[in-house]
Amino acid sequence: MYKQTLLLKWLWLALLSNAWSVVFAASPVLPQLSAAHGVGLLNECVGLSAKLTELPHTRIISTEPIPTGTLAVGDQPIAEHCRVTGKMHERKSLIDGKTYSITFEIRLPKEWNGRFLHQGNGGIDGVVQPAIGSFGGGPLTHALHQGFVVLSSDAGHAGANPAFGVDPQARLDYGYQAVSKLTPMAKLVINVAYGKSPDRSYFAGCSNGGRHAMVAATRYFEDYDGILAGAPGYNLPRAAIANLAGARLYKSVATADVKSHIDLATALTDKERQLVAHQVLEKCDALDGVTDGIAQDVAACQKVFSLQKDVPTCAGARDGSCLTQPQKQVLAQIFSGPKNAKGQRIYASFPFDGGFGSGRAGVSSGGNPVGSGIAFWEFFASTQLDSGATGIIFKVPPENPEHFNALEFSLTTNIDALLHGVYSSNDVYKESAMTFMTPPNPENMKGLRSKGGKIIVYHGVSDSIFSINDSVNWLQRVQRHTGQDFVKLYPIPGMGHCSGGPATDQFDMLTPLVKWVEEGVEPESVEASARGVGNLGGVNPDVPSAWHPGRTRPLCPFPKVARYNGAGDIEKAENFTCK
Repeated sequence: MYKQTLLLKWLWLALLSNAWSVVFAASPVLPQLSAAHGVGLLNECVGLSAKLTELPHTRIISTEPIPTGTLAVGDQPIAEHCRVTGKMHERKSLIDGKTYSITFEIRLPKEWNGRFLHQGNGGIDGVVQPAIGSFGGGPLTHALHQGFVVLSSDAGHAGANPAFGVDPQARLDYGYQAVSKLTPMAKLVINVAYGKSPDRSYFAGCSNGGRHAMVAATRYFEDYDGILAGAPGYNLPRAAIANLAGARLYKSVATADVKSHIDLATALTDKERQLVAHQVLEKCDALDGVTDGIAQDVAACQKVFSLQKDVPTCAGARDGSCLTQPQKQVLAQIFSGPKNAKGQRIYASFPFDGGFGSGRAGVSSGGNPVGSGIAFWEFFASTQLDSGATGIIFKVPPENPEHFNALEFSLTTNIDALLHGVYSSNDVYKESAMTFMTPPNPENMKGLRSKGGKIIVYHGVSDSIFSINDSVNWLQRVQRHTGQDFVKLYPIPGMGHCSGGPATDQFDMLTPLVKWVEEGVEPESVEASARGVGNLGGVNPDVPSAWHPGRTRPLCPFPKVARYNGAGDIEKAENFTCK
């Protein structure tokens, strides 16, 4: 009997040991990447071009020294650096006869910290933005200032015009292939310039740049250690189509004959948007423990705010103090996510937030009335930008750019046909937009995680083109399918698309990302500030006058919420805790 009992105990211990082995095998300890180290000074710039003649498929145009103070961040002069410009894969299209290339610039600091940052740019690219690695509203630091080598490109076409979408290769370069071509080239330039390759590599961007970052995290995780994705439009084709569907809904309640985006904006005036935002704050502002003009508890807000009950319904003429019942019906459909003919949601739902009233319709930008903030994305982008992207870049076959009417396309083209078009391919356009524009299996980031890489996403709650709800859904899928120990999402209440809105939108997410990747210091709250009058990084006109111009708040990783501690100055982050 004793022997039998002892045997049973040993069997139980063996089974228990095997069970724990399975658990640990399923959750391996992640490797800790080593820190980057600087290598001293870059001694040569002008003569560098002579050493870069053997770069594959690359033509260096210039290498020029940029003196200290030529650029600045806030009131801080940017130190001396070397700007390298060039082109890759120059070719003439067999489709439209135009010349294409991947045009780029690389900025090499005189004092290098051993890190490389690939800067993803916004919109439909087409312009080589200064390679400085600047993220967050009115930033007071950026990657070049911190000593990174920074790369920027036009992603394979010249000019922010969707006409490049008729060329199949230009589509693919824009979607993902430019990154695969630029990355090894840039690292070769770094090796020639400093005598070593970068110790650590990062990819960062917002909007379409955030999409580029998400694509890099899945397709090119071997090349990058840290990913910073702001407002990531990783579902860009579907988001663009949803915005077109939203424009049709707005058209149904516009008071003007819609012949321009300005006419479309009569569907919901600035005062009416501000009314909705005010009513959201009336119901939700205090849910985080203090009434301060920011509804931090976004999830709770969606449960207590009712568009139907909490916004006055017009009994007479529209005067900005109420919404008509048809307006409420349109807004409800837009916030819940426009649907196709089968009743299926095209993209994602959007949360109600206190930033919905930001921006103005018809504000001049470069002499053209395009609007700003929420109004820009709701009325101008839907009729002028998303139409071109959807019809010419994403759709198979593309529309003819020479006869393309953006407004007409946005308001009349069949939505279900557009959805079919972004999933289509043919003998000329061999990859659909939903293949070349999106990360393959975005919830599967096992490659990045297993190497010790990290990803941080930040997203404005009032972003009206790429929904924070889409980012939350992505995060939850990643946590289920890949893991929770390498990814964080920071919602920013009040903030619109990438910046702006009544929010604390000035922050540095790059520094905590580097510390997480290289030192294993997991970021919790990240302090952010408002950009009121006198801000060195640029003033945000959406900051309410009642706020201290330099108000600070902690940005909290989802699902935590910044809650007031119950005492202390409400203008200071130190009196709030992420809970």
